[in-house]
Amino acid sequence: MEEHHIARRGLVLGTLALMLSGCTSTLREVTEPISSAFGPRSGLSPRYRRQHVRYDGNEPPGTIVVDTSQRFLYAVETDGWATRYGVGVGEQGLSFKGTATIARKADWPSWTPTASMMRRKPRLVKYAGGVPGGPNNPLGARALYLYRNGRDTHFRIHGTNEPWTIGTAVSNGCIRLLNDDIIDLYDRTPLGTTVVVV
Repeated sequence: MEEHHIARRGLVLGTLALMLSGCTSTLREVTEPISSAFGPRSGLSPRYRRQHVRYDGNEPPGTIVVDTSQRFLYAVETDGWATRYGVGVGEQGLSFKGTATIARKADWPSWTPTASMMRRKPRLVKYAGGVPGGPNNPLGARALYLYRNGRDTHFRIHGTNEPWTIGTAVSNGCIRLLNDDIIDLYDRTPLGTTVVVV
């Protein structure tokens, strides 16, 4: 049995400060991992494989909860269940925290690094004109775009062509999933879905 707790007080304080928000959730029972449609997941810890789990959070079904410290994303379902995905998260200081809404979705999205990304990592300047969608694109197979108060946060939940980064903190702030996992999440997630990142 693995337990995971996030203080309710963190939700209130974090939302006000736009730094943290949270819930209390307890992971109790895990079923078999769900297999990959994109081939073997060699090297991926079983801990980060997609699983159907018990979930005792306060969020209503349909909410997405991302626990950046544990490297998990929960798609909250009915009757105390969730689908849990392993994720890669932003490097220290680059992660989005708080509550957002999915206001846009893209199938094999294109990608253009932001100005701040190019300042931090000058090697990205060569992609300033953008990278078309496809298997070599850093956003992978699908992307869910996070908005707050009607404005693009420039943070995404997306796939990755670097599956070995799942479970680590290496991105420029976005939340990355295996490509087959983002396809699964994309298909089950409508526009307007609430996302809580703690």
